[in-house]
Amino acid sequence: MTTTQAAPPPPPSDMPDVTDTGTIIGSIKLQHQPLEPASPILVTEDGNDTTMMQIDSNTNNNNAAAAVEEDEEEEEDALQTIEKLRSDDLSARVEAARKLPSIALALGPERTRDELLPFLSDGIDDEDEVLEAIAVSLGGLVPHVGGADYASSLLTPLELLLAVEESVVREKAAASVIAISQSLSGADYTHEFVGMIGRLANKEWFTARISACTLIAQAFPKMGPELRRTHLEYFAKLCKDDVPMVRRIASKNLGTLFYTVVDTLGAAVFFDKSNANYSLTLLDLYELLAGGDQPDSVRLHTTENCVCFGRAMALMLEQSSSSSSSSSLEKEEIMSRIDALVKRILPLIAATIDDRSWRVRWTAASKFADVVHAFKTLHGAMDALVPNYEKLLQDPEAEVRTAATYNLSEVAKTKAMVYPAGWSGAGSDSDNGMDIDDDDDENKNTRRIPVAQRLVTRLVGLTEDDSVNVRAALAMVATELAPLLGKDASVSNLLPPMLLLLRDSSSEVRLNIISSLSLLNDVIGTDLLHQSLLPAILDLADDGKWRIRLAVIERIPLLAKQLGSDFFDDRLLGLCVGWLGDDISSIREAAAKNLQELTALLGTEWSVQNLFPRVRQVMEHPSYLRRMNAVQATALMATAMDVNSAQVEVLPILLEMHYDPVPNVRFNVAKGLGIVGTVFDRSVYQGQIVPILTLMENDPDRDVRYFASKTKELLSVAFEKST
Repeated sequence: MTTTQAAPPPPPSDMPDVTDTGTIIGSIKLQHQPLEPASPILVTEDGNDTTMMQIDSNTNNNNAAAAVEEDEEEEEDALQTIEKLRSDDLSARVEAARKLPSIALALGPERTRDELLPFLSDGIDDEDEVLEAIAVSLGGLVPHVGGADYASSLLTPLELLLAVEESVVREKAAASVIAISQSLSGADYTHEFVGMIGRLANKEWFTARISACTLIAQAFPKMGPELRRTHLEYFAKLCKDDVPMVRRIASKNLGTLFYTVVDTLGAAVFFDKSNANYSLTLLDLYELLAGGDQPDSVRLHTTENCVCFGRAMALMLEQSSSSSSSSSLEKEEIMSRIDALVKRILPLIAATIDDRSWRVRWTAASKFADVVHAFKTLHGAMDALVPNYEKLLQDPEAEVRTAATYNLSEVAKTKAMVYPAGWSGAGSDSDNGMDIDDDDDENKNTRRIPVAQRLVTRLVGLTEDDSVNVRAALAMVATELAPLLGKDASVSNLLPPMLLLLRDSSSEVRLNIISSLSLLNDVIGTDLLHQSLLPAILDLADDGKWRIRLAVIERIPLLAKQLGSDFFDDRLLGLCVGWLGDDISSIREAAAKNLQELTALLGTEWSVQNLFPRVRQVMEHPSYLRRMNAVQATALMATAMDVNSAQVEVLPILLEMHYDPVPNVRFNVAKGLGIVGTVFDRSVYQGQIVPILTLMENDPDRDVRYFASKTKELLSVAFEKST
């Protein structure tokens, strides 16, 4: 009989199997200090007095035991969290990934570096939700891996996450990498962080190269001269990548990189030989990525890059002007170089405005205010930019015109001086808006006008635009030109198009212009607006869309504050009270609050003479809904009146309504007394309000009884507190 001997088990490995969380789970043990025995009790006697002194170290032992118990609970939580990382349940793995700091705290710094981080690196093929949570958690693990000296160990799993396909994961990983890089020492920053960027930039898979595009600009300030040149070459290579998605992200970060270079090096961009051609190289890349042969997704970033380039050049100009070490010759040279850059950049903006893709033009229109503010201090730029902005206002696509119109007031607020439209002396109008006029002749400068004065001439054309969205956008922003133009120019140039918008066929346009009239009113006064404003409000009050009517009601107090009581004639007063009978309950509630606000703004006397008689008429209406709304409005109006007028004019009418045959009206009287009751003193409360509430507590309708009792109780408590 042959006996087969079992093979001996393999020798234990010195390295843990990091692919199995059991390795990590197996031996999480905390070292606890043994408890010390209790100290004896000492008793001392002094004559007839006996003093007991107990030196008890049990308290310390109890504290130690509590600490051990707490540590054991943390250990158990960590074990459960680690188990969840292996779970088949996606939500459990996501939850565990979000708790990586607690796992690292239980493991300690050394085991976190040696076991947890390799385990995470091996699990990089998990679902995107898990990887996103891991990427976020890794950014906060620096204290748990041993501090700044070991922070570079976190870059290994993050480097893998920076190359995954899901863009959200890469973005979270990039944010964590940037946060960790702030903790790295100079040597680790150069060798680990910057070295990782170089590896990503040369990876075969394009997603890694996408991440490199983002990180190069972040790492540039702390790089040495040689690394800067090397990584600028990497970035140039990425801008020419065969994969459009890489070029898109490179284009997105190009402007940021240029601004970072200028902010880091300043005038050295032009004069230091070690930094030679930085600005020209990046400008060449800008022209390359803005070219017509690039996909729309790449060209979309042309405008954003233009903003960054403009801010960078303005920064160089500011640094040069404030620097005391720069000679006048150097300053002139910097000015010359900046002018040359401006002349190369502005045609690229013109190209986006004439781009074949409406999305590219829309991006330019929506960000044009940022472009103007970035270039406003640079010589001749505004003469080139404003004509191109006017082209956007006339774009064939309504979406582009709308986006450009929203920026109208912001462009005008630059307060720059430009040539009038069509003036032959302005080079900006002669050649597609991109020739910068270098002539500083005094006669030409005297012809310059503010940007707002030039743009206001375009308003009439926009009021006739076929798109309602364009006219609605114009109605929102056009009045902001009034403070820039002054009274005379506003009356002659701004008021006529605003009056046209008040008579627009679209209720949205009319509502927007009414909502934005305060600035125009502050400049030109109320007399010129009164005749056109009232008809527009009356039209909107009868609009078929209840939200339009609600918006009008909400703006009535603002108009009252701006225009005063003289603005309210019989038609508008009837309208304010008439809203109490609207078919929509939200309108009726807003109408009651509107009457309260008008009473507060225009005074008790005006309200008693003009509003209250009309509200009282509504209380006699056959419809119980209108009577009920009138009761609610009366109670609210009383809270905004002086006490004597409320007691004499309002309270008797409100109390009288408790005889109404409809229970809904009666219990609203009870609720109304709860609102106004605290306005009066105790004698009025006890002499007039309490008797009525007592009668209503015996009402046949249970709802009336409930609200009467509740109001009586609340008022009783309120008056008890006041005493």
